[in-house]
Amino acid sequence: MVYRACVAGLAGYARKNGFTSVALGLSGGIDSALVAAIAADALGGTNVVGVSMPSRYSSDHSKDDAADVAKRLGADYRVQQIGPMVDAFETEMGLDGIAAENIQARVRGNILMALSNSEGHLVLATGNKTELAVGYSTIYGDAVGGYAPIKDVDKSRVWALARWRNNHALDRGELPPIPESSITKPPSAELRPGQVDQDSLPPYDLLDEVLDAYVEHAEGRADLLARGYDEAVVDKVLSLVDRAEWKRRQYPLGPKVTALAFGRDRRLPITSRWRENS
Repeated sequence: MVYRACVAGLAGYARKNGFTSVALGLSGGIDSALVAAIAADALGGTNVVGVSMPSRYSSDHSKDDAADVAKRLGADYRVQQIGPMVDAFETEMGLDGIAAENIQARVRGNILMALSNSEGHLVLATGNKTELAVGYSTIYGDAVGGYAPIKDVDKSRVWALARWRNNHALDRGELPPIPESSITKPPSAELRPGQVDQDSLPPYDLLDEVLDAYVEHAEGRADLLARGYDEAVVDKVLSLVDRAEWKRRQYPLGPKVTALAFGRDRRLPITSRWRENS
């Protein structure tokens, strides 16, 4: 039901607003692969433009997986190198560290929006609810777009939906739309050498448990500690969630598929010095 709701939401939004095609960044990761599959089911694979935008840090397996997703879906697959554009920013502005990492994401966002402006595609943001909760995205970068099909789907459910969609295809004698390697490999933004999401976030199964209690069930710090969660994990997660409200307010709209979605259902003050763990 969740998968079909995401498909119905995208199909309805595109149709009612006059879009016949979509564009998204295909990284080879699980989030973009799932969004591409949803888009193909909603609009037809030939109406999906998947753009691989590799940098110097992009692994070969990520580029291969991106091409594989597009082939499985029958999507319009394009490759746009971002190296020269990123190099220009870094050279002209002397950027390094996180500023340089964010430039990579923002260059990719500019490329997708340029395609939207020139060809009329609806740009899809591929972030999930877990990333939205903790602010694990680059504003004006991978958060760019007109619609976000999985913004109310946490990371654990992203994997579950990908496996369900593949199994559904097998049951119908069809080719699974999502490569197995996209599902099984460690998630990474690939903005620096060897980067994986777990470098800066708790393991996703633990993170989603804490987020479900804090966001969906409105449990506070004392409740979470009483349930036995590690104090450092609880404080980190609550701090990330509370401080990311300003990003969530600027994220593209998307379908509501849980009891409590960010936005109308759960809104914090954008500016407040209060923190529960302070």
